[in-house]
Amino acid sequence: MIRIAVDAMGGDRAPEEIVAGAQAAVRHGVTPILVGPAGLDTGGLELVEAPHTIGMDEKPVEAVRHKPESSLVIAHRLVGEGGAAAVVSAGNTGAMLAAGLLHLRRLPGVVRPAIAVPIPTRSGPSVLLDAGANADARPEHLFQFAHMGSVFAEEILEVARPEVRLLSIGEEAEKGNRLTLDAHALLVESDLRFGGNAESRDLLRGAADVVVCDGFTGNIALKLLEGTIKAVLDALRAELAVTARGRLGGLLIRPAAGRLRTRLDPDTYGGAYLLGLRGLSVIAHGNSSRSAIARAILLAARGVEHDVVGRLAARLPRQAAAV
Repeated sequence: MIRIAVDAMGGDRAPEEIVAGAQAAVRHGVTPILVGPAGLDTGGLELVEAPHTIGMDEKPVEAVRHKPESSLVIAHRLVGEGGAAAVVSAGNTGAMLAAGLLHLRRLPGVVRPAIAVPIPTRSGPSVLLDAGANADARPEHLFQFAHMGSVFAEEILEVARPEVRLLSIGEEAEKGNRLTLDAHALLVESDLRFGGNAESRDLLRGAADVVVCDGFTGNIALKLLEGTIKAVLDALRAELAVTARGRLGGLLIRPAAGRLRTRLDPDTYGGAYLLGLRGLSVIAHGNSSRSAIARAILLAARGVEHDVVGRLAARLPRQAAAV
């Protein structure tokens, strides 16, 4: 039974949805360890007490430093001390990064950890990274993100020899800012299956198995995708409800529409890996439902089963040395 430390107080819908999601994950053979205040009703799950909570609006580094007994920090400490195999939180993303660096620490050779988010595409899932851990990045960081993303695609998405592309403003090699131009040159010389640049309009079409960018660009792209998907599906539903003919049509297409919504739903995977640490860390969406939390916990367990951290540790030092 894989033990996963779960920050019961992280996210907009904590603790009720977090606890419910953890209970749901138990049915799949995972052992969630909830971290939260004394007296929290865990429905029989193990509780590690944490008297404090880090808010979504707090400054990450200061919060982690001044609240060592917060649920988010203690959950990371459990992993660092071997009490759990991975940590899951829907809380403050910056605090997740700060706590991970403090208690899990970087893998040898890793310069910057990166957030790897699965993207639902027409041809199957791909991974986008960095999705928000590093607002500023250098070419060698993107080079390393590409290697980490390749390991993710192989181990979690089960893609053999994944194709890597660099997110830019055009497919041509000469297009982009200085960061993408220099990163492109590094990737061309790498042993990865590098397919060149990709444009953001192709992300949902399956631009590549791994799409690499800096965290500022990646976070904007990710939130634009999430917002667009939701707006389009909501608009379609509203239009179908306007007339009797539309409502009849809605009934006819409901099965297909349901499958489409499920495939495009950001909650499908439940969370994103923070890659590059010595322990496994999964960041769930701040507004995660219980089903999304359950999926995030299962995503963490899958990463443990596939030894994502160990495989990154085995492959990255050699590649980092080549930068």
